[in-house]
Amino acid sequence: MLPANFTIKDDFPAVAYDEWRTLVDADLKGGSFERRLVAHTYEGIEIQPLYARSDVPDTEDPHGLPGFAPFRRGASFLGASASGWELCAEHAAPKLAETNSAILEDVQGGACSLLLRLDRAACQGLDPDDAAAAQLAGTDGLMAYHLDDFDAALQHVDVGKVAVALEAGAAFLPAAAILSALWRRREVDAKQARGAFGADPFAALASAGQLPYAIDSGLEQVADLAAWTHEHLPQVTPVAVNTSVYHDAGATATQDIAFALATGVAYLRAMTSAGLEVGAAARSIRFSFRLGTHHFRAIAKLRAARRLWSRVVEVCGGEEASQAMRIHAGVGRRVLTCRDPYVNLLRNTATVFAAGVGGAESISSAAFDSTYRLPDRFSRRIARNTLLVLQEEAHLNRVVDPAGGSWFLESLTDQMATKAWALFQEIEQRGGMAAVLESGWIAEQIEQAFAPRAADIARRKQPITGVSEFPDLDEPSLDRERPDYEALRQSAVARIVKSRPANSRSLDESNGRRVTATVAAATGGASLGQLARALGFTDNAITISPIPPRPFAESFEALRDASDAWLAETGQRPHIFLANMGPIAQHTARATWSKNFFSAGGFAAPSNDGFANASDAVAAFAASGAKIAVICSSDRLYPEIVPELARRLKEAGARSVILAGKPAENESAWRDSGVNRFIYLGCDVLGTLTDLLREEGVLA
Repeated sequence: MLPANFTIKDDFPAVAYDEWRTLVDADLKGGSFERRLVAHTYEGIEIQPLYARSDVPDTEDPHGLPGFAPFRRGASFLGASASGWELCAEHAAPKLAETNSAILEDVQGGACSLLLRLDRAACQGLDPDDAAAAQLAGTDGLMAYHLDDFDAALQHVDVGKVAVALEAGAAFLPAAAILSALWRRREVDAKQARGAFGADPFAALASAGQLPYAIDSGLEQVADLAAWTHEHLPQVTPVAVNTSVYHDAGATATQDIAFALATGVAYLRAMTSAGLEVGAAARSIRFSFRLGTHHFRAIAKLRAARRLWSRVVEVCGGEEASQAMRIHAGVGRRVLTCRDPYVNLLRNTATVFAAGVGGAESISSAAFDSTYRLPDRFSRRIARNTLLVLQEEAHLNRVVDPAGGSWFLESLTDQMATKAWALFQEIEQRGGMAAVLESGWIAEQIEQAFAPRAADIARRKQPITGVSEFPDLDEPSLDRERPDYEALRQSAVARIVKSRPANSRSLDESNGRRVTATVAAATGGASLGQLARALGFTDNAITISPIPPRPFAESFEALRDASDAWLAETGQRPHIFLANMGPIAQHTARATWSKNFFSAGGFAAPSNDGFANASDAVAAFAASGAKIAVICSSDRLYPEIVPELARRLKEAGARSVILAGKPAENESAWRDSGVNRFIYLGCDVLGTLTDLLREEGVLA
């Protein structure tokens, strides 16, 4: 009969760490505990296999409470438990009508805020008929250059209830003026208008490699817009700190946090120097982070960022209420793939989960096909419902800071914060974020951080499901219609010529009324390009080397693209012959592994049931037409079969003979017999596949 009271403590007495460690060391039988069981992040943080109370500071309330400084546990008392997360739908399709249709579906489907990303021409302050916009118009964003364009994109949307955020690159002030003019046209109460203007010149410079004005001018625009917004639109956040350009280039979590802090401090200085009080300046910033699929690290990243920003604002003199970091988060584009895109559903789910559990107030859920084409109705619906299921059915938002108290996550948060703070201090010592961006130091740091990750990806130590691991050469490709950008540009030119005033006047900026004058001009019909010219765009422009994105799957997907092109040209893929030797039990493991290995590079690898002797294998190889043969069997049989088989495969015309497995002390002898390469767990998969495709003539 079960006891009336059951306590784990009585039936499972506590085990001391030293006692546990003794048992583990015995099981390792002399193996290194650190090498076998301790993982290391790319930031240099050690991940222990077990955590205990001793891994967190033994002080009273070391981490605070939700809604109180240092805000690591959340920016508000109740978190998202009361109202849920803000589902932000991102839109970057070039056509106004298509964007409007998609926006209406998103709002009806549960989105409560929108993010409009303008195209590259608009982000540089160019109208579509500007000669410099010829290759930029319609690329990577919405073709909206005028109040009427914004009105069309948001037709039938209640912009008094649905928050609207912008990503307009260097042209954040003209775009903000046009959105403000739209609120006026729709007669939205200024106190009720909600959204974000996204003023972030540093991110624009890092991404595009240029600003159409000097950095000091960009910071002045940030300060002016913040002061005007604080006075006129109290529920709109004017300034952004968006680190997606660094994250997608390969930055580590600690680098991401440090760059965010340094950027935020630069904007705080600009705003307070222009007369805005510290607390008001801090509340004028919304931080935007991209997250990876290591969800524990993503959770710790958001918690560490909040803690450090609280400290920054505190040191600057901001009151406690202004120290809370407001966070928008979404999946990093670097982890999404074009191949086997349905796996992106899982990647996005992991990051949405981490964003919510980590305390982000606003979350974007990415469409699984967004890296390959403009998302369609189905993929957008799945993206929305990903967050809604986690919230409405899994009720993950009901617990405030569920990570709080986890010895592992608290320790990880502390270590991440310590390393990020040290890097932030180094940036400040080097002159601040503007200086390190201009000098190229930021790009160098990211490059150094990405190099070991790139090596791990190439060796499949960091596998990419559906691309470098378990690829499907026969996967059906998604339909992708490339927009006719020139036709879209001509349509936009016709709209803008009809809508904008024939003559643009300079803005009346007397008495520091630059933003007021810009909004008035936008209300009067001035186009984004006219506003940019009036604000002095192209004066003292600055250029640096842009920080390019590095999708993790990019190198492997390039090999698959080359294989597809070869198939279209010749009617067949590059292929290999699997020389499976001996009974199935002897070769099947390595044959399956090898097929997976070569499929990652676009090689076809037809299976077979194995061969009893070298003669049968060589005859089948000759009939296959392949020039690459891969010997697959067991270590027990290799010494017996490899010398003869490798020699005879070479005589039969094999350009490359490859052995699946490590040769150990036999390497020299087997190379003399004709083996050219050895493939095994941990070898350079990407380099091997690239070399073989070059030998096949598939790659130049």
